[in-house]
Amino acid sequence: MSDITNTELIARYFYTGKHKPNLVYLHACHREDIPLQLSGIHHVAIICSDYKKSKVFYTEILGLKIIAENFRQQRNSYKLDLALPNGGQIELFSFPSPPARANHPEAAGLRHLAFVVQSVEQYSAYLASQGVDVEPVRVDEYTGRKYTFFADPDGLPLELYEDDSGEFFNERLFNEQ
Repeated sequence: MSDITNTELIARYFYTGKHKPNLVYLHACHREDIPLQLSGIHHVAIICSDYKKSKVFYTEILGLKIIAENFRQQRNSYKLDLALPNGGQIELFSFPSPPARANHPEAAGLRHLAFVVQSVEQYSAYLASQGVDVEPVRVDEYTGRKYTFFADPDGLPLELYEDDSGEFFNERLFNEQ
């Protein structure tokens, strides 16, 4: 155990020497004045309009592993639990005739879901080879990291965010104190 706080570790991670640290991440990570802390995101729930098409997209194209798949007869609905590499999950739901998502103009609520990858260019090329439309790669003006957007079969905006250092998955970053 060192004398480094979680906030200092996050500051070191997001500070590249060239860009300012992203203060949103710093303040959201840990607050000493709150006795109970959020530990992370367990899952993100997504409602799809075409279950079979979305299941193929998330499992075969994005490569997420199935944890559980259940058909809920009383709701005429599927619930598919998918594992993310960092331990989080995506819950994919189907419901009969869900209303369309308002994407343009952007509406209040969840804006998009971002996935960490080691190379935005390589993953973008892979998605394009699978018939997925991918926007041009951009660079985040605050972190200097590359990112791009694409959409799932229902138009839900998804982001690829580059961490070529591998530090995102370094557990010491969040566990040292």
